[in-house]
Amino acid sequence: MTTPVLPDYGHRSLTEVMPALLAALGVPGQAPELTFEPVRAAALLLVDGLGSELLRRHAADAPFLASLPDAGPLTVGFPSSTSISLASLGTGLPPGAHGMVGISFRADDGELLDTLRWTSHGTGRAVDLRDRLPPEDVQAAPTALERAAAAGVAVTVVSKSEFSGSGLTRAALRGGNFRGTHALGDLAAEVIAAVTGPGRRLCYGYHADLDGLGHLRGPGTMAWRLQLSQVDRLAGLIAEHLPPGAVLVITGDHGMVGVDRIFDADTDPVLQQGVQLLGGDARARHVYARAGAAEDVLATWRSVLRDDAWVVPGEQAIAEGWFGPVAPRVQHRIGDVVVAARGTAAVVRSVAEPVISRLPGQHGSLSTEEQLVPLLVARTP
Repeated sequence: MTTPVLPDYGHRSLTEVMPALLAALGVPGQAPELTFEPVRAAALLLVDGLGSELLRRHAADAPFLASLPDAGPLTVGFPSSTSISLASLGTGLPPGAHGMVGISFRADDGELLDTLRWTSHGTGRAVDLRDRLPPEDVQAAPTALERAAAAGVAVTVVSKSEFSGSGLTRAALRGGNFRGTHALGDLAAEVIAAVTGPGRRLCYGYHADLDGLGHLRGPGTMAWRLQLSQVDRLAGLIAEHLPPGAVLVITGDHGMVGVDRIFDADTDPVLQQGVQLLGGDARARHVYARAGAAEDVLATWRSVLRDDAWVVPGEQAIAEGWFGPVAPRVQHRIGDVVVAARGTAAVVRSVAEPVISRLPGQHGSLSTEEQLVPLLVARTP
């Protein structure tokens, strides 16, 4: 079996990016190993689904991005999926500390929480949980944006309009002035405006569509490559209009792989034996066992998945550092069994997750393709 790519928390991971930018802006705090030169204004563009391996493979479709100095690659953390990575980026903490340990996980009240939509998961009817499970309680650590704003930095979050006030935004990216966007030009204009003007400024900008097409069409397909070209032009436009003394940093929240070996946990009665709840996503699963059934569940999942996944007890995943240091309040959120898919395999849920289960592009596991993301830097004099 190949060796899993374990996240390099505290050294070269997404958790170091925001603290490094805050240090470059002169915000007091612990200096991370990752460093940037001092700046007056900083824009961080997060391109959902921009993995280092994919960018290297398709550099001809992104000549501007390929031309930039790369301070990476960085590891993103486990699971290598959006809500986990955004929380790590936004807080400067690994998943075991900020508590967002899966796309869905068992929350403090026993509910399976969908962290992308902040709703109940797998029940057949999505219930908004922002009142019952406030995002500020589920992820209680101060964000880097809050720290920057408290230090007098003008902070802006630029993302899709529908994400304003969402559970994930409140959990991972609270603390900035939210500016909603509707198209690429809008995103570019808002990021440029956010770092233009007097005083210290910090902007977080988010682009979603590369990930969307990777899921829908597959990573590296023609549609994906053409979208990468659009991202390349977006980054070039922002860099071209940066004011003096500003830096643009571009990274991703995960890479992606194409999948063709499918295990369906919603239709396979063997995989359902002893399982109380099933969280995570297709490449990274939290399996919560019924009382007394954890060892049997572990043995069953290992026998079914065999070489198509790393299947370990939750205690082993914690001990090996998959989530970084795990706070006591977070331990029960991690599955009794943790599954990280290998190769081109995926564990889908065709009933609870009917749309994503059908898609050819997936991510979340510990492969090089999913874990490694670039850290590209463009600056003005």
